Amino acid sequence: MYRLLSSLTNRPWLVFVAVLGVSVAFLIAAAGNTRMETDLDEYMPKDHPAFIYSDEAEEWFDIDDGIIIALEHPDGIYNHGTLSKIKDLTKELERHDLIDRGDVTSLYTVDNITGSEDGLDVRSFYSKVPETELELDALRRGVRANDMVRGRLVSEDETVTLIVAELGDDAFSQEFYHEILDLTAAYEGPEKLYVAGRPIVEGTMAYLAPKDMKRMVPIVLLIITAVLALVLRSPKSTFFTLLVVVLSTLWTFGLMAWLGIPIYAVSTMIPVMLIAIGVADGIHIYGHLGLYQRVTPGVSARDGASEMIRGMWKPVVMTSVTTAVGFISLLTSDVYPIKYFGMFTAFGVMSAMVLSLVLIPAGVVAFGLPGAGKATAKAKAKPEGSDGIAVAFGRDVMRHRKLTIAVTVVVVVISAMGATKIWINSSFLEKFERDSDIVLTDAFINERFGGTSTLNVILDSSDDGAMKRPDVLRLMDEMQTESEMLEEVGDSFGLADYLRRINKVMHADDPAFDTIPESAELVAQYLLLYEMSGDPETLWRTVDYDFAKSNITLQLKGDDSKTINRAIGVVEEFRPLFEDLGVSVNYAGSGYKGLIFTDLILKGQVKSLILSLGIIVVLLSLMFRRISAGLIGVIPITITAIVSFGVMGLLGIPLSTTTALISSIAIGVGIDYAVHFMERFRVAAKRTGDVVATIADAMHHSGRAIMFNAVVVIAGFLVLLFSAFPPNRVLGALVSGNMFISLLGTVTIMVVVMVQTKFYFKK
Repeated sequence: MYRLLSSLTNRPWLVFVAVLGVSVAFLIAAAGNTRMETDLDEYMPKDHPAFIYSDEAEEWFDIDDGIIIALEHPDGIYNHGTLSKIKDLTKELERHDLIDRGDVTSLYTVDNITGSEDGLDVRSFYSKVPETELELDALRRGVRANDMVRGRLVSEDETVTLIVAELGDDAFSQEFYHEILDLTAAYEGPEKLYVAGRPIVEGTMAYLAPKDMKRMVPIVLLIITAVLALVLRSPKSTFFTLLVVVLSTLWTFGLMAWLGIPIYAVSTMIPVMLIAIGVADGIHIYGHLGLYQRVTPGVSARDGASEMIRGMWKPVVMTSVTTAVGFISLLTSDVYPIKYFGMFTAFGVMSAMVLSLVLIPAGVVAFGLPGAGKATAKAKAKPEGSDGIAVAFGRDVMRHRKLTIAVTVVVVVISAMGATKIWINSSFLEKFERDSDIVLTDAFINERFGGTSTLNVILDSSDDGAMKRPDVLRLMDEMQTESEMLEEVGDSFGLADYLRRINKVMHADDPAFDTIPESAELVAQYLLLYEMSGDPETLWRTVDYDFAKSNITLQLKGDDSKTINRAIGVVEEFRPLFEDLGVSVNYAGSGYKGLIFTDLILKGQVKSLILSLGIIVVLLSLMFRRISAGLIGVIPITITAIVSFGVMGLLGIPLSTTTALISSIAIGVGIDYAVHFMERFRVAAKRTGDVVATIADAMHHSGRAIMFNAVVVIAGFLVLLFSAFPPNRVLGALVSGNMFISLLGTVTIMVVVMVQTKFYFKK
């Protein structure tokens, strides 16, 4: 490896041309093929049993997420102007190419089930917009008398009404998102219009995430440049170190585009990650060169570049491989955004390694040594291993080794207790600011209606006609009533609602008959009447043609896992009762998929954490040719992971698609410090044979470099505090804290353990 790298270094312009050619190819690939993916269905494995069943149920009952448009008039919706807008907006949505005519529900299209002399009458509330007070009052009274509409489509205070347009999985696009926003804006005044629903949440994320990335990349580049200038104190060193991370980022996104992998919300953090992480190799390489220049005044650029490669290629390769392992371990996750984040971040890390070992030495040969290769008399007089802050710190650690061990144990125990309080959250709304328009709109609609999120409960029987049985229908109705007792469940809708409504209107609107019919024959008669009198398509959203399966929709006040779990908890109480009737209980829809999503995140975290630690132990054992090296090397990152989860648990920070990356980042980046320090410790131990001298040498050489590295990485990740998404800001703060803990653990407890176990010492 050394000979190959040296050979390339001696041909710097060939290196520059080759790097330029590869970069241009990746740039061309990235320019035309990048796309943003926010569809939750595309985040999940298609072969998961829960998703397979949910997809089937969605086909059975035409379950789709919808765009919810709320029209608010401060004086009430029952006026000619507002009702005209409801009609016109409904028709415009029905005419849209991406929306089926029957998938738009509003006061203009919804069925009003009433009784008549001839039997059952099913028609819309109005076809011609009411104009007179008498007509308006009749409409008002009709809505108030219909429990299937009042509170569900028209608010109880009658100032807000909803229009719901359901979309297929492939219908939503960025263009459609902006069309909807422009369309609703055109209907403003005096009514105020609000737009919500999962497609709008996904669309807003797809719109903001690329803008967020474009804003953060210049900031992180500016901050990293400033920090590198202070640490490296050389314009040439700063330039080539930055060039490495910029090109590695370009290569990463170019490969994603070439392979057709979309950009997920979490992928927008890859540039910040690679820029913050990728500078580590340059810092260590230039740090080694600087120390070499101090003890070898007048060294030539070619000899300096050769020494950079000879002294640093092994630790750079080792740290890059172990860092990549931390991210590669995310491939164990079944969640696609996390899987791809790990895969391509690992590729970026390895790209930065190759570029650092090739481009930086070539830059030294072509453009000269940093600082012109002159060592000052003061630097020359200061021998390697002389006393300094790093060396003094190492001496103090050894002097207070018992205190170091005690403090470490206390911190780990407290953190482990806090980690037990971690919860998982897949809420899309939690990704936005609490005072953002989309969150406030969602809260506005949730306050006045059943909820913008849904959970679909699927009842399944092997017997045709099971859903016509009064005992099954009564249990359905009881389950819905019990569910609505929860604060998180605003409303529910199913086949029982149709039958209660029909039974009531067939008995002159007598409230006493707002119940499930007593006999199966009467149920069958009512359903036949509805099929003959109304639009049966709406009925088939609650039951299949054979009446063997039924869909009950629970409207939820939130899309987080706690809310969904509470609703499922109530439904699960009825599972044994349904099973006694020969009916199984299952779940479907985006709400349930989100819950399974959280479970996959947790399982992926556990698997990736165990896998990455195991692989790193093996790699370090092979690198240093002793098992103790592997076990000692993972001490800082293990402590860091425990402390990180402990902080999340104690502060109530949930695991999400973003914060689930914490452990992999902590392991992947934090292991660098341990590898560099252990490698220098090994070299110094063989040379000096003295523990004190070895610690002083390791602290002076690697201690300085990893401190500088930590400062740069922390500064880079703190840029995430400027993100528009709260989870990204939390991740930035947590990772920055993790880097400090990894650094501290490396130069404290790991050093103590190395000395106590006589690491590379016989005595």
